[in-house]
Amino acid sequence: MSIDYEGYQRLRFDRPHPRVLRITMDNGRMNTADAVMHAELVRIWQDIDRDDSVACAIITGAGKTFSAGGDFAMVRAITEDFDTRTRVWREARDMVYGIINCRKPVVSAMRGVAVGAGLVCGILADVSIATKECRITDGHTRLGVAAGDHAAIIWPLLCGMAKAKYYLLTCDLLNGAEAERIGLISLAVEDAELDTKAVDVATRLAEGAQSAIRWTKYALNNWLRTAGPAFDASLAMEFMGFTGPEVKEGLQSHLEKRPPAFPATTEV
Repeated sequence: MSIDYEGYQRLRFDRPHPRVLRITMDNGRMNTADAVMHAELVRIWQDIDRDDSVACAIITGAGKTFSAGGDFAMVRAITEDFDTRTRVWREARDMVYGIINCRKPVVSAMRGVAVGAGLVCGILADVSIATKECRITDGHTRLGVAAGDHAAIIWPLLCGMAKAKYYLLTCDLLNGAEAERIGLISLAVEDAELDTKAVDVATRLAEGAQSAIRWTKYALNNWLRTAGPAFDASLAMEFMGFTGPEVKEGLQSHLEKRPPAFPATTEV
């Protein structure tokens, strides 16, 4: 089956190799994930899985930024509307499982900033590549919600529980070089080398033994499937947090570009 990608609004596509589809997040606003992009980052993995012309995919961002995180208008809508909240919760769940269950290998190429829904795709990619200066942060607790999305399902497996807890609890930034050192990503390269390296890796995967590569991905991702209950719980707690007072202060502090003043205590 061949897929027509013309209906996408926030994702652009090109073919650096006949069997490699490069997906570029592009919305002109540092590639933040608004409602349209968020939904498209769910749908794309289903399309790639069905597309017989694609053997490997690359996910990257337009310009100098991979993705600057969730669009604040979408975050506010999640806090205010039940239907929006449940829809985005389903999308967040399906995005994670979509990448995990996609038969085709995925390579990420991250530069600039990698946060939020874009980071989900960047870290869950089968081969994750970032520039040495790329700034990576999960960002959830700084916003005032639990670290849901992809964090609980894969960070402890990649970099160990101690590092996962430190970066997910504090939201400290780490650059690509440090992310590679602790095992959070596969490779860190110079900025000038990023796109070429991603295409080289994707080409090797696209030209390799397809059943062997796909079945190896499937087998390895059973480690992630066993962490499914932890992920489901983290995502539920994240979206429970969108109903509370902390996210309102977290969002407002982001909009006003100031440190947040969260309540001193809370009954949880």
